[in-house]
Amino acid sequence: QHMVGRVPTGKPADLVGAMLANLAGGEYDTANAVYVLDEQQKLLGYITLRRLLGEGMQRRLGDIMQPPPITVEPEEDQELVAVAAIDHETTEVPVVDDNMRLVGVVPARALLRIQRREHHEDIDRLAGILRENQQARHAIEGNVLARALYRLPWLVVGLAGGGVATWMMAAFESEMQTRLAVAFFVPALVYLAGAIGTQSVTIAVRGLSTSRMTLLELARSELITGMLIGLFLAMIALPAIGFALGDMRLAAAVCIALVIASALSTTIGLLLPWTLSKFGIDPAYGSGPLATILQDLLSLLSYFLCVVLLL
Repeated sequence: QHMVGRVPTGKPADLVGAMLANLAGGEYDTANAVYVLDEQQKLLGYITLRRLLGEGMQRRLGDIMQPPPITVEPEEDQELVAVAAIDHETTEVPVVDDNMRLVGVVPARALLRIQRREHHEDIDRLAGILRENQQARHAIEGNVLARALYRLPWLVVGLAGGGVATWMMAAFESEMQTRLAVAFFVPALVYLAGAIGTQSVTIAVRGLSTSRMTLLELARSELITGMLIGLFLAMIALPAIGFALGDMRLAAAVCIALVIASALSTTIGLLLPWTLSKFGIDPAYGSGPLATILQDLLSLLSYFLCVVLLL
């Protein structure tokens, strides 16, 4: 859908001077490189226009060509093509058939267009907003009712989770009545857990399909990462809370809960997309909203248990 067919091509025996003369006045869809083909139209290599202009006129294309850093088949997913182009630092991607015959080229402008489209799609999917072809435009341009319906499914799950969080806080009401300061830190803990988890969800959704590490290795790495983040934040929070309230036991409860919440949030952020994928659910659609609720609930539970044990 994105490739173009009119591109400069030459043979290994062609001279640079003749190739440049042939380029003059030609009508091409893209002319960033010259693609070198054999008699069967198989792709042998390519020469960027910049290099071609810098070579001697009597040099042969076969002597100065380079192997293409990447080739793709016509059925390849557009997002993978754009990612591969970035990974290999190339501005366009040649498309070949099963016999390595050149079919066309995905030019730079198409790669940028793909990246922009996929970026917007990923943002919507992480927010739990349905996005499929025309539905994407209706989700933002449709009437008020339609726009609400596109956003509701996973947010209903969030509403249920909010009910559980309310019940949880009610269960620890006596602790908050005894020490009102216990309630002061609930918003901060919930926010930090959500923010840390969102980072992990985003990384997981984008990276699970391309990472070469096993799930166990990734989970262990994210758990340690979460603990380190929590420890660093706790080192900042402990003296600040202790100095402000004069209550080191409460400060310790907050900081321990922060470490636990950080570790749980990063782990949930990684494992939840993987779990949804195993059940045949696109992990990008529900991971963000669902992970937020789980992280909030576990953060509250960790905090109130620390409060009960330490205070």
